[in-house]
Amino acid sequence: MTDEDILEILKADLNILSPDATRTKQMEQYIAAAKSFIRREGVDLTAPYSIEDGQLIEMYAAYIFRKRDSDTGMPRMLRWALNNRILSQNRSGTGADG
Repeated sequence: MTDEDILEILKADLNILSPDATRTKQMEQYIAAAKSFIRREGVDLTAPYSIEDGQLIEMYAAYIFRKRDSDTGMPRMLRWALNNRILSQNRSGTGADG
């Protein structure tokens, strides 16, 4: 998956199918931030992304977008997906413990 693919999925997830240029830039920035936050957790992301990694990036970007309007913590589903990705990476020997 590419960043453009992730952006299209994010638009659908947020139900913003025809955003203006400013909103599109905002969503692109959330995708970039999501990748940075995921890498900070210890996940190795390399483009083009697998479908699983692309979905993880999109879910994290959607969380960042929605978090602006609420004070809720990270959704369990996102934390679960992130933890599973970290464990999978470590088991395959590509992480710091591998």
